[in-house]
Amino acid sequence: MSRRKEPAIPNELLDQLLAGGDAGAALAQGGLLDALKKALSERALNAEMDHHLAGEDGAGNSRNGYGRKTITTDTGKLAIDVP
Repeated sequence: MSRRKEPAIPNELLDQLLAGGDAGAALAQGGLLDALKKALSERALNAEMDHHLAGEDGAGNSRNGYGRKTITTDTGKLAIDVP
């Protein structure tokens, strides 16, 4: 009796992300994987900034727009917007 481990990401979500596209193209530079890396990196940096600004009430800290940084990933360089 073999048990199947539940996938970390549900198959329905993967199907939705690929939307009939080629899985190989999703892994290529500039593909879906790079878009996910960019979105997750920017979300994490925004959450960190939210936490930093919320922790010091009345300290006079505020957001001042975004800067552009280039990070190197295993699939190449990726430009992200940093708060």
